[in-house]
Amino acid sequence: MSQERGKRVGWVELYFDLVFVFAVGQVAHGIVTDPHWSRVGAALGLFMTLWWTWIGFAVLYNRRGDDSRTADRLFMLAGTLPCGIAATQAHHVFEGHPAVFALALAGVRLILAVAHRWPAEGELDQHRVSWGYAVSTVLFTASAFVPTPWLYVLWGVALAQEAGFLLLGGRPRGRKGDRPTRKARWRALLTPPKQANRAVDSAHLSERFGLFMILLLSELVITVGSAVLERPSDDLGYWLVLVSGLVLGGALWWIYFTSAAEMYERLLGLSGGNPALAYSLYAVGHLPPAFALLLVAAGVNLALHEPAPSAAAWFVTAGLTIYLLGTRVFAAGERRWYLSLLRFALLAATVCLAFVNLLLPASGVVAVVAVWAIGTAAVAGRIRHRALDRLGDTPAEFLRHLPTGPDLD
Repeated sequence: MSQERGKRVGWVELYFDLVFVFAVGQVAHGIVTDPHWSRVGAALGLFMTLWWTWIGFAVLYNRRGDDSRTADRLFMLAGTLPCGIAATQAHHVFEGHPAVFALALAGVRLILAVAHRWPAEGELDQHRVSWGYAVSTVLFTASAFVPTPWLYVLWGVALAQEAGFLLLGGRPRGRKGDRPTRKARWRALLTPPKQANRAVDSAHLSERFGLFMILLLSELVITVGSAVLERPSDDLGYWLVLVSGLVLGGALWWIYFTSAAEMYERLLGLSGGNPALAYSLYAVGHLPPAFALLLVAAGVNLALHEPAPSAAAWFVTAGLTIYLLGTRVFAAGERRWYLSLLRFALLAATVCLAFVNLLLPASGVVAVVAVWAIGTAAVAGRIRHRALDRLGDTPAEFLRHLPTGPDLD
């Protein structure tokens, strides 16, 4: 089946993630201070910059990390220093002063470049990755000294080339110019890599991303807890916010850990640690739901303001919708038109829950969304249970259940 027992997430990784989550928490705070969709777009760009920074360390430790090696622990601890500086400077990026933030991220990439330069005996040669991070170091350093519009162009180039070399996955191809079928793409993604040392550890990657998602969920819990401390205990809104906020957080946890996480780990295990599949499921696939958690937390925070801005309800419902799309909770592996229509209707209904703010205060909207999320979690659990049954224990069994298409033989 999958890799029987992979390595566990290291203690130093958990410490690194605590520092890093402080940085992404500042992104959510930036949305709260200016609740407009333009600020959400800027926050998404900033989050993507931080996301690929975190991915670099997640892949590094998955490839070669070992808590028993002093050098590996030191590289992770060294990374917390520039990440901590970046966290304190995140709000300055929104204010139009990103130079220190850019230099901090350049420092992070210098550490990653050095860490990939000298792999231990028997480990995958990562010189290409090392040179890639060296280029990113130069680009982020240069961005600190150029005008604002060009600064973001340099960031984009740096992130694009990082996304190109991390995990080094190839795309399946058919005959000349042919576009591979869905089944052919899955066949390539579920094929173990030819070089054993290129395989990723599915158990470690699943646990690392799962723990990071929990840390992002903590933003919602902290938001609820901080807000209710400032309200009188005899206020009905106090109890409504406390209960509905925690219920919403629990539903989001349930959707991911009982619906998405097991499926992702099973698929990656069946593939023998295929790096292209890991890239698709985790590096890219987790970006939307991770940002969605910050958007939901920002929306709940704004819902507790007096008066609450109209954007609060839309941030909560849009965030939940993106989260459902990103975790693919309604995807059962069946491509029937009426099921696709039903999925679209459910997602559209999730967004439109924001119109409840015409009838209820913002705290009431959060309560309604929490109830909706509970129902969604229940439906998602059943769908995922059926999908896992169809998945079976072998890639061939999974491919057998995919819709048929033209063969490439």
